[in-house]
Amino acid sequence: QVQVAETGGGLVQFGGSLRLSCTVSGVTLNSQTVAWFRRAPGKEREGVACSSSSDSSTMYRDSVKGRFTISRDNAKNMVYLQMNDLKPEDTAVYYCEATGRWRRCSEVQEYDIWGQGTQVVVSS
Repeated sequence: QVQVAETGGGLVQFGGSLRLSCTVSGVTLNSQTVAWFRRAPGKEREGVACSSSSDSSTMYRDSVKGRFTISRDNAKNMVYLQMNDLKPEDTAVYYCEATGRWRRCSEVQEYDIWGQGTQVVVSS
């Protein structure tokens, strides 16, 4: 059974850092395009960062460029999201999602598996 599980969320002050981790099990990670999404209270789910399975190229939403970094360790089946210079508007539940159907972030139409999410709260 394919599963993903996120950890690493918490409470952090404005300007602080957190690293989120995503464990992917039941599938070989290098076959998966993976992404981090977030949902803030009262807002729509939005994509934050993505890593393509084809060449590990990445994509980011504009508001996190230069502050967030997505990375993967295929040998450990782990995906990470390093978040620096955090702002109150980054407060959200963060989800790790994966798909084996598309190999490039730009091609993904939907993700097939996702976890329960991890809460990030940034205080001002």
